[in-house]
Amino acid sequence: MTEQTTQTAAPPKKSIAGVLSIFGERRALALLGLGFASGLPYMLIFDTLSLWLRDSGLSLAVIGFFSLATLSFSLKFLWAPLIDRTKIPVLHGLLGHRRAWMLVCQAGIMLGLWTISTLNPATNLGLLAALAVLTGFLTASQDIVIDAWRIEVADAERQGPMAVAVQWGYRGAMVMAGAVPLILAERFGWNFSYALMALAVLIGVAATLWAPREAAHTIRPIHTDDVAQPQALVVLEWLARLAIIAFGALILGSGLAGDADLLSKIVGGETLAEAWKAKPNGVWLQLIGALVGLGVIVLAAWPIPGLRTKPGVYLSTALGSPLKEFMTRFSGVAGLILAAICIYRVSDFVLNIMNPFYRDMGFSLTEIAEIRKVFGIIASMIGVFLGGVIVARFGLMKALIIGAFAQPISNLGFAVLAVSGHSVPMLFASICLDNICGGIAGTALIAYMSSLTTAGFTATQYALFSSLYALPGKLVASQSGRIVEASAAAAEHGALAGLKGLFARTPPETFAAAGAKLGVSGQAMGAGYVAFFIYTALIGVAAIILSFLVAARQPKVQAAKAAAEATA
Repeated sequence: MTEQTTQTAAPPKKSIAGVLSIFGERRALALLGLGFASGLPYMLIFDTLSLWLRDSGLSLAVIGFFSLATLSFSLKFLWAPLIDRTKIPVLHGLLGHRRAWMLVCQAGIMLGLWTISTLNPATNLGLLAALAVLTGFLTASQDIVIDAWRIEVADAERQGPMAVAVQWGYRGAMVMAGAVPLILAERFGWNFSYALMALAVLIGVAATLWAPREAAHTIRPIHTDDVAQPQALVVLEWLARLAIIAFGALILGSGLAGDADLLSKIVGGETLAEAWKAKPNGVWLQLIGALVGLGVIVLAAWPIPGLRTKPGVYLSTALGSPLKEFMTRFSGVAGLILAAICIYRVSDFVLNIMNPFYRDMGFSLTEIAEIRKVFGIIASMIGVFLGGVIVARFGLMKALIIGAFAQPISNLGFAVLAVSGHSVPMLFASICLDNICGGIAGTALIAYMSSLTTAGFTATQYALFSSLYALPGKLVASQSGRIVEASAAAAEHGALAGLKGLFARTPPETFAAAGAKLGVSGQAMGAGYVAFFIYTALIGVAAIILSFLVAARQPKVQAAKAAAEATA
């Protein structure tokens, strides 16, 4: 993309035919395959693999430990600068910067999955765990590159349809990777199943080779030639700084994942691991851990005061320059933009208690599975498509606002479901509405974050934004169950007692079993859920306000800067 990726003037509204034509472009079709290549290994490593491990007789504690491999997806911004700045020999000239990196990542993913397919988890657990972490790291790296290519190969008004294509491919891969390997494993064994899945990554390879080449990639130089430092000290300093960064990343990742099992093996012991997960106050320790980890990383990348060293100059520039460039380019509105990104999806992320909610209402597992896993996925893909159309037809800012409104509306739909009692049609309507609205909001945010990047820093800035927007939701979501229970207690004997009147016509058995566990009536339990959904909708109102403020201020700030540059 160009240096200024966000347009200050709204583009002319596209016709529906013009919007739909974007989906038929070569770059959009290529993104279907690239999205597939992204979603396939993610599901195989972080979901389907747990079934293989369980079938091999491993304990749930060991299986849960494998979830730590997902930490690489929260920490992508740490090595994204390397991807922005490093050329792959030979392939760079043949394919371009981004596609060369894609091909390397895909080759590594295929090799990782193929090697995993040759192992027996019961006898090679350590090697399998290492390969799972490595494959997860390569998958996260591939995501960095695919996002950067998607942004650089299309202008801002096409980012909506581009986001649709990659999400459709991604979700299609997750559906396939959640079902096909299980069917193959039952007939031919897990090893054969994973070997075949390794070959399926060739779909991504074909998409990479077919995808158009992005514009010439700009690598922003980091000048260290003028720094005099003995080579031995350079090596020692690099080792020390990278070790500190790795430790900081472990602390940060443990905070984001809410799991300190690996960290506790280095410091704190079992006491730390237990305190990290303790309810209700463990979340504060997780937050402190995330902040401390981030501080350790910043410290490791910070130049030594009064002394210029090559590692200090390189790290501080590589990690700091993308953020500094963003803050400078959007000075006067950068803080508001980052706040909007952080809050935008929180009202969706806190809905992490929906399965217990459905069960508490008396829905069967079959009813939940059929609607969530079948119709929910279809609705989600429809929502993603609508989000892309809205972005392309109405522009980024209007799409951002529409998406912000969509989320609290869908959350209030669950409050209506709670009052309706055991109603399969209402369950269907609520889940479909939630998935459609989530798809619209997610696509709008992806397109907006894509527009904030600039040439030379595309991968790093987008990786930073995508890590940032998920952080608050992960931390706040840990309190969802506590809020429901506290609200139910308040409805039984306190300030929320009036909400029980909403359940006057609801069958008495609804929420009765769940209320009995908590020591409250079924009506109070239902009122607790209603209060929770209202709370999530109010979080969405904050996102609406921030979206309006960004839409009002960002174009003015950019227009003023453009005018100042024109007169300079």
